[in-house]
Amino acid sequence: MALKIYTKTGDKGTTSLLGGTKVPKSHLRIEAYGTIDELNSHIGLCRDLVNDQQDKETLLEIQDRLFTIGSSLACDPIKEPRMRIPDITDADTALLEQEIDRMSDALPPMQHFIMPGGHPVVSQLHIARCVCRRAERCCVRLELESLEVDQVILRYLNRLSDYLFMLCRYAGQQLNAPETPWRPRANR
Repeated sequence: MALKIYTKTGDKGTTSLLGGTKVPKSHLRIEAYGTIDELNSHIGLCRDLVNDQQDKETLLEIQDRLFTIGSSLACDPIKEPRMRIPDITDADTALLEQEIDRMSDALPPMQHFIMPGGHPVVSQLHIARCVCRRAERCCVRLELESLEVDQVILRYLNRLSDYLFMLCRYAGQQLNAPETPWRPRANR
């Protein structure tokens, strides 16, 4: 018989961290890895939408790192999980920086803040960027509450939102989508 997807163990609003500790589903740690999961889903849609093969491959790598981050956040920091959780390293952040530099070299310098939009692909990439920033804020909140978040995760998420912003611009350029500068009402 196949394993059932439902266990009914969370019907009363609690769940277990890796390591067995029961916490409310509203716990900051659950919010953090849930937001990482949401981000991963948005990145998957972005990967389906972009045309550039290198971008598709980078987004797939990012999805793998997000599973690693989610696994790390799902662990009770006091208990050692029975399974080995892969690590995220500074080399993962360096890959994002290399990709940012590659795209930046192909783009004109930014003169203004840019309004999200111009093409559905660009808009979806902006949504992923915003969810990434929310995931980063969740992890910072965990760290501020002394709930232990590896600093490499914070660096990675910060750089990932930068990468996604550059990918918005880069994909827009490839699609000939116009960048709409933000012009504050007072300056019109």
